Order: sequence, then structure tokens, then C-alpha cells
Amino acid sequence: MSAIISAEHVDIGIDGKTIVKDLSLAIPEGNVTAIIGPNGCGKSTTLKAISRIMPYSGRITFKGKDIKSFSHREFARCLAILTQSPQAPADLTVSDLVEMGRFPHRGFLGRGSSSEDQKHVEWALAQTNMTGMRHRLLSTLSGGERQRAWIAMALAQRPEVLFLDEPTTYLDICHQLEIMQLLARLNKELGLTVVMVVHELNHAIQFADFVAVIKAGSMVTSGVPKEVITGRLLADVFGVQADEFICSNGQRALVPVDLI
Repeated sequence: MSAIISAEHVDIGIDGKTIVKDLSLAIPEGNVTAIIGPNGCGKSTTLKAISRIMPYSGRITFKGKDIKSFSHREFARCLAILTQSPQAPADLTVSDLVEMGRFPHRGFLGRGSSSEDQKHVEWALAQTNMTGMRHRLLSTLSGGERQRAWIAMALAQRPEVLFLDEPTTYLDICHQLEIMQLLARLNKELGLTVVMVVHELNHAIQFADFVAVIKAGSMVTSGVPKEVITGRLLADVFGVQADEFICSNGQRALVPVDLI
């Protein structure tokens, strides 16, 4: 698997405190990557550094090119990120939100909406099954519908990589599955590289091609989920005892049963 993004010996600090130390990670192109680890271990911080939202030391490259050498507009055409619980004005419509994703492709000062922009907005709405809701206010949407609207906005950027920080937070199990299946489909049908921070380890087992495990700001291990996410890993990284099951679809599932 060739890496589309590589982080080498990255350190990230906040207010003088080191959050991530000497982290190296290669994100495979065209795959779904899950980043997992305990709360506060540096998962979201790593995602933000790679997205250029947070400062860092070390080297991060996109297709071999240092990400610091890209203009903001150029980089937004390569990578889109959805942070945890993104916010937008309540009176914004779905279509208005998705159109905001076209900003990196517009001319000076980002003014005006071209027919090309509208074509990509319509495409993004269709990809996320939001065409029929295009005139709905964001404030009237369910949690799952709102998340699909945000994913549509990110798709309208036409990025090569989509980052998501806990994309199923606050969603019920039905809408969690809906979002995970949507991301898997976008990966398979569009060749979109998807990188997501997840807490539900069974989502990583079921939907990810590659998993990276972080603990206390350092990389523990990475690789294929079925080889990495084991009962031993849950014990060592999360401090829990877990039982393993084989589901009706043949997928493995781990269920925490006790603290260690």
C-alpha cells in the first residue's frame, strides 16, 4: 500500500504541554484508515496537525510534498476535514452549507458561484442522498441527516482525502451504521481515502482497511484491523478484558466485559 500522507517524527504541544511525541504514521492511499486509542491520547490532535489546523514540529507530507509548502486553497483541494460536532448558523439550508465546500475552487476572494460549482454541489448532494433535503434548514435535520449534510459539504471540495473526527458521535446505532456504510461506499466507489478517529472499535474492525493505535501521544502499532485489534490490545491499551465473537456476517466483534 502506497502512502498518500506520511508523518515523520511529529511532536505536537499545547500551552507548553507535549500532547504527541515522536509520532510517525503512513496513511495508505485509497483505503479507510481508523485511528483509535484512549480518550486524551492525541488522536484528534494528530488529525488536526495533519490537516494544518494545529502547529507541529517534524515533517508531514502529502504525496511526498511537505504540507507546509501548499497554499491554504491548494491544500483544501487535497484534503477536507470534519471536526467533532461542527457548527453552522441555524438558518443555513443544506444547499447553502454544501456550497461552502466550493470555496477552495473559486476565484479571488471566493466570490460568486459558477455553473461548475453548482454541478459539484448537486453531485455531493446526490452522493449523500441529500438532494431531497437541499432546501431544509440545518436546524430541522436529525443528527444523522445533519452529518450527511456536512459530509456533502466536504465532498463538494472534491478532496482526495477526507478526515473525520468521531463521525458517529451522538448518533443512535441506526444512524451510526448509516454513516459508516456511506463512508465505506464513498471509499469504494470514488476511491476516496478516508481517515477517521473512532471510539467504537467494532466500527474499525468492520469498516477500516488499516488501523493506527495511539496511546499517551505515541504510536503503539498499526496494520490490518483483524491483526491489530485483539483482546490483548484492549487489555494493554484500554485496560479492559474483552470477549471475541464471530457475527452472522462473518465479521469479528469484541465486547468489553470487565476492567483490568
